[in-house]
Amino acid sequence: MRHFGHIAPEVRDRLFFQEPCVFTADSSPRVLAAALGATLYSPATRPKLADDIVKQAGAGVVSMVVCLEDSIGDADVADAEENLVRQFRELADRPDDELPLLFVRVRAPEQIPDLVRRLGASVRLLSGFVLPKFTEERGIPFLEALTEAEGASARRLFAMPVLESPELLYRESRAEILAGIFRAVDKYRDRVLALRLGVTDFCSAYGLRRAPDMTAYDVQIVASVIADVVNVLGRADGTGFTVTGPVWEYFRVQERMFKPQLRRSPFLPEADALRATLIEHDMDGLLREISLDRANGLQGKTCIHPSHVLPVHALSVVSHEEFSDAQDILRPERGGGGVLRSAYTNKMNEVKPHRAWAERTLQRAEVFGVTNEDIGFVELLAAGIPG
Repeated sequence: MRHFGHIAPEVRDRLFFQEPCVFTADSSPRVLAAALGATLYSPATRPKLADDIVKQAGAGVVSMVVCLEDSIGDADVADAEENLVRQFRELADRPDDELPLLFVRVRAPEQIPDLVRRLGASVRLLSGFVLPKFTEERGIPFLEALTEAEGASARRLFAMPVLESPELLYRESRAEILAGIFRAVDKYRDRVLALRLGVTDFCSAYGLRRAPDMTAYDVQIVASVIADVVNVLGRADGTGFTVTGPVWEYFRVQERMFKPQLRRSPFLPEADALRATLIEHDMDGLLREISLDRANGLQGKTCIHPSHVLPVHALSVVSHEEFSDAQDILRPERGGGGVLRSAYTNKMNEVKPHRAWAERTLQRAEVFGVTNEDIGFVELLAAGIPG
C-alpha cells in the first residue's frame, strides 16, 4: 500500500518532491498510525462487501472499518457476522487483490475472540478491532478479549477505541473519565493504534446536529471535548496517542444557509470548475474541518462516504515549505536550540518549541509524501479525481 498509489507514476512524479512510502499491514505501529488517513466505514451487511473493499482500495483507500455496531440494526447482527466471515474468506481466496488495512467494529467483547475463531485462516487480512463507547470500565474487557484473540490466532491485532460516551461529554465527569481512559490505553499501549472521536454521539446527548455549513469546532460543547481529549491523550511528550478526526456526515446537495467557506484564492482560473463541484457537494465545510482537525492536534478522519477520502488525503500531504522548515529545525547542529529564518524567508523557526511539530511533520511526510514547490492541495485533488 501507499497513499496516492492509485495515481499514475508520471503524475506522482509531477506532484511529489518526496513520494509517500510503501507500507503493509505488518509495518510498525508508528507508521500505521500515521498512515490511517481517511478511515472508511462500511456496514457488515453489504452483500458485495468483498468487491466493495477491493474497489475502494483501488480508489486510494488505505484503511477501512467493517461495522457491526451503530450502522446496522440490532436484529441484523447475527446475519452481519455471517456475512463478514463469508466475505473475508472470499477476499482471502483473491490473493492478487491489494487490500486496505481492515478493522471490525464490534458491539461486545465476546465478539472479538468469536469472530477471530470463525475467520480461520482469513484472519490474516484483519488488522484489528474498533472498540465502541470506550471508558476504562467498559474498555478493559474489550482489550482483554483482543489480547486473548491475538494469542489464539498468532496474529498481531490492534485496537482503536472510540471516545463517544456521554460521561466524557459531561463537565462533572470528564476529567475522571479521561484519566481512566488513559490508564486503560496506557496499560495496553502496544496494542492501541489510534483513538477515534465519536462526535455524532456527543451531539446526540444534547439533541444537536451540525449543519453542512458548520464544523465540529463551531459546536462549542463538542470543541471543548476535543480540546480536553487532545490535552490528556494526544500529548507530544511520548505519553500521547494518535487521535483521529470526527466523521463528516454530509455527502449530497442541500440548501445552503451561509455563503461557501471555500475561498477562491488557492484555485487557478482553470480550476474554478473543481471549486464549484466541491461547493456543490458540501465539500467546502469538510475541507475547513480537516484543516481545523490538524490545527487542533488530530490526524486522519473517520469517513462514511468514499467522496471524503481524497480531500482528507490531499490535505494530509506535507507542503514543500513545511518539509523545509521541519528539516531545518531538526538538523543535528541545531540540537542546542536557537532561532533561524525559514528557507522561505517568511517566518522564524524556533528550534526547541517547534521540535515536536517538526518530528510529527516528517512522520506525516513519510507516509503522505511532500509536494513539489509549485503544487498545492488543489492539484492533488484534481489528480485524484477519476477522469
